[in-house]
Amino acid sequence: MEDALLIDAAERYLRGEMSIQEKEFFEEMRKNNAELDQLVVEKIFFLNELDKYSETKHFIHLLNETSSKLTEQGIIEKNAVKGRAKVVFLWNKYKKTIAVAASIAGIVSIIGGILTSVFNNNKINNIKPLVEKIKEQDNKYKSLEKKIGQLNTGNISNKPKAESKFRATGFLVDVNNNLIVTNAHVLNEAKNQLFIEDNKGNQFIAKPVFVNNENDLAILQITDEDFKKYLPAPFGIKKNVAELGEQIFTLGYPKQEIVYNEGYVSAKNGYQMDTVFYQISATANEGNSGSPVINKNGDLIGVVSSRETNSEGVVFVIKSSFIQKAINDLKQSSELTNIRITTNPSLRGSDRVSQVKKVQDYIFMIKGN
Repeated sequence: MEDALLIDAAERYLRGEMSIQEKEFFEEMRKNNAELDQLVVEKIFFLNELDKYSETKHFIHLLNETSSKLTEQGIIEKNAVKGRAKVVFLWNKYKKTIAVAASIAGIVSIIGGILTSVFNNNKINNIKPLVEKIKEQDNKYKSLEKKIGQLNTGNISNKPKAESKFRATGFLVDVNNNLIVTNAHVLNEAKNQLFIEDNKGNQFIAKPVFVNNENDLAILQITDEDFKKYLPAPFGIKKNVAELGEQIFTLGYPKQEIVYNEGYVSAKNGYQMDTVFYQISATANEGNSGSPVINKNGDLIGVVSSRETNSEGVVFVIKSSFIQKAINDLKQSSELTNIRITTNPSLRGSDRVSQVKKVQDYIFMIKGN
């Protein structure tokens, strides 16, 4: 709700001008949002102070009128006050009014700050990027677990695994240049090193070749010489707009192994009607940033970016048209002119289990430190 709309709603609520349905909805919002409830309380206090100020001003005005009339009629005498005595007289006369006015100015300033804080914080606090921070002890535990597994199998790799401080998801879209799509906010977590990990635990060095913070999209290129070439991706990029109710599934890394979730498109725009995003009804947790969202025909309709913290199962997905635009922009701004995206996805016509089996090898953990 915008600032002006919220203020108007609060005033209509306090004046009793809301319908029964509006009042019930507004009161429910107050119950679920402590900051909004506090704002209404501040509004009540503010209006009461205004009423007091108005009454005081009216009373002073009546006193001044009465004093003037009595003076004109000669009933009382009013000696002129000059110099410093006049300043003292005026201060003693109007200090209460000045104090009230100053209080109201302060209240207006405070409420303005509260309004700005409420809406700025809501925009940040209501949306949660889905990058999982990995604790140092988790890294040590996983490192020990890996060594035990290697001893048990007799398979000890010569290539040491890098420790990471975060985990997210990305997916391979172009096998000519080994390009992986993820979110721009994921890259903000990598201070030193960025790498990817496949579903077999193999790690490969990668670097960003395209970043668009406005649309929250990034493209990585796997530069590691140990990375083996893949066949073209089994999914394509959807060209037209997804439909309401369209069935979808996601694959990502909210934990150390790949996780499947399914749902449907619940709105054609994202948070506060942001046209870059779809809203889907599905489960997404920290680590799901960058997860592909695929429909039953094997078309990529978008990439998971964030979720709403105050609502269960409300996830925001960057639309596929912006992924295609990012790829086109990369072609024009770099030497990677031979990018090839699947146009006839091999997932079409397959059952869901078969689709997941084909897709999971193309989904990677994005890690860094």
